[in-house]
Amino acid sequence: MNKNITREAVDMADVVERNIHALLSRRNQEEKTKGVQDRIADAISRFAGSMIFVYIHLIGFGVWIIVNLGWTPLPTFDPTFVVLAMFASVEAIFLSTFVLITQNRMAAQADRRADLDLHISLLAEHEVTRLISLVSAIAERMGIEAASDHPELAELQKDVDPEKVLEKIEETESKYD
Repeated sequence: MNKNITREAVDMADVVERNIHALLSRRNQEEKTKGVQDRIADAISRFAGSMIFVYIHLIGFGVWIIVNLGWTPLPTFDPTFVVLAMFASVEAIFLSTFVLITQNRMAAQADRRADLDLHISLLAEHEVTRLISLVSAIAERMGIEAASDHPELAELQKDVDPEKVLEKIEETESKYD
């Protein structure tokens, strides 16, 4: 028995490892096929989301403000801080655009993964439905009556129509809106 458990654990580890490698391979492939524009947007978004970016801005804006308040012997160049406000506004426009580009690409990836999850769930549901039918037929042939005692068994043996499930979800959601 221990030998079987060990073999099952190794088989499971092989499946898990194969799946991990497949996912990593897919991510690497997606990364390689990204265009230059997406790479630039990602790099800027990554940098803008780092503490180094925050420190650079703290130092830069701090020096700008200190100089223009006249607290240093350096001549002021933006005493009303209009140029600083304009600079910060233009930077915010560009940074938000780069972040949106990255988020849009990530949302498209998430949609593809959700589609894959749905497809796998539908396949698994179909396989489970077939297994229930097969086990019920075996139980019936062997004269095991316990299987027929469960009224939900007939319902579980039916394939699920995804369109009907979506319609039911929408119908139920509309009742709560």
